[in-house]
Amino acid sequence: MLAYYLHDLSPVIIQFSEKFKIHWYGLAYVMGFYCCYLVMVHLAKKGLGSLKPDQVGDFITFAALFGVVLGGRLGYMLLYNFEGFIRNPISLFRLWDGGMASHGGIAGLALFSLWFAKRHKISWTGIGDNLVVGSPLGILFGRLANFINGELYGRKTDVSWAMKFPTEVHDPKFPQIAPSDLGISAAGDVFPKHSNEIVALAKSTPDGLQKLQEVLTPRHPSQLYEAACEGLLLFLVLYFVRVKFKNLPNGVLTGLFFILYAISRISVETLREPDSELMLYDTLTKGQFYSIFMIAIGLAFLIFGFKWGQRPGVRTAEGK
Repeated sequence: MLAYYLHDLSPVIIQFSEKFKIHWYGLAYVMGFYCCYLVMVHLAKKGLGSLKPDQVGDFITFAALFGVVLGGRLGYMLLYNFEGFIRNPISLFRLWDGGMASHGGIAGLALFSLWFAKRHKISWTGIGDNLVVGSPLGILFGRLANFINGELYGRKTDVSWAMKFPTEVHDPKFPQIAPSDLGISAAGDVFPKHSNEIVALAKSTPDGLQKLQEVLTPRHPSQLYEAACEGLLLFLVLYFVRVKFKNLPNGVLTGLFFILYAISRISVETLREPDSELMLYDTLTKGQFYSIFMIAIGLAFLIFGFKWGQRPGVRTAEGK
């Protein structure tokens, strides 16, 4: 019988006090925004896109706040937790409780970019074609943070690289297990929230860790699959196309991003444990279902780009 890796990573990088902690998830957002900024500045210095190098900083700062954070949070509440949002609308602002949707973040970025383009009288799709090159790096860091948090794990499997996620004990779709069921003593007979805390609790009792591992299910580390496909691979493809085909009409690369992201999401999510009820005759997860519409949006961008999109040429490094 294979000895599967037991996930025991802490979501906290460093803790200064009970209330003041730095989390990997927060660092993932910072790294994502910073890397996207570097990519967009790099492309702008090559004369690509609508933004000049000195405009990228302002754009990324406000895009991060009003596009990714607000859009991602609102998307999660509307698409995945609508009932909770209706019961308590103020929960939209409880970012520390977790809950962000990549589809919402992408939509938020698109709308903010549209507003920014109109305000500065530049091409919306010209901004988008550079933005979508750097955005997959944000997805990459976000999925890595999901892995560290032990959340959004994969379906059960027996592949040799399968992993066991202690956070499964909190999943309402599986048999509810209390610490006392495993001979483990815990305050309130309730498991802690995070993997490292659950493992530490199990180790405090003889045979506790062994009993915990026996009830956990080997699963695909689907967060890492998504980080590779939706993040790293998508970035490499889009960057290659951007620098290799400099005279593509505005909007084409944006359309390519929507289509490739959706295909990656639909494909990899077949190995991810659904985090909500299935849709469309119980065959698709919500993430897969919403991604179908992204393919349609991507095709619309491609048609617009090739038929009506401006061929921008390449600006000089000074933005002329």
